[in-house]
Amino acid sequence: MAQRSQQLSDERRRLRRLRRTLPARERLSAERRITASLRALGLLARGRRVAVYLAADGEVDLDGLIRVARHAGVRLYAPRVTSIRRRSMAFVPLPADAPMTRNRYGIAEPTVSLARRLAPPHLDTVIAPLVGFDRLGHRLGMGAGFYDRALRRRLATGRAWRRPRFVGVAFACQETSTLSAAAWDVPLDLVVTERGVLRPSGARSQHRWSKT
Repeated sequence: MAQRSQQLSDERRRLRRLRRTLPARERLSAERRITASLRALGLLARGRRVAVYLAADGEVDLDGLIRVARHAGVRLYAPRVTSIRRRSMAFVPLPADAPMTRNRYGIAEPTVSLARRLAPPHLDTVIAPLVGFDRLGHRLGMGAGFYDRALRRRLATGRAWRRPRFVGVAFACQETSTLSAAAWDVPLDLVVTERGVLRPSGARSQHRWSKT
């Protein structure tokens, strides 16, 4: 167990370094392609409730997607940490004029009242940053488990789960073959990189990239 934990820690550092050191021109081109793919998936219809993230530490920047979504009439939400000790977060509205602050991890958060939070089952889509991913849709995050805790109801409901769709976003260089799912990991429905959309559907099926 300790050896596996160290392997994941080493891989997390490697992949974070890769995404941070992408050349600016390559990064910008990749982010444009990712935005185009997310739009082509039909996630940004008017009135949809979509949780995005505010990029940090070299993550794929969603600013372009956020502008498009607001213009399209999408209702946007963003994560806000509610307890460091319990590793919990809520999804709160992300209006264009929202005052922002940075949490303990240096990530920007809207300082909107927590009374306006939206429970995950009422979101249509949650778009999450990835540190790493594999062809089976296993996700490597920062290690704190905030998204897994926020979406843990999905593990209990299984096939009865209808929403939100859980979409991971990363650069293609963040793909790895070293991952395996833990019992508490919430599976991704889609992974989007500049290469296209990966649609994982279980360990025994075909895992393919599709261009959108």
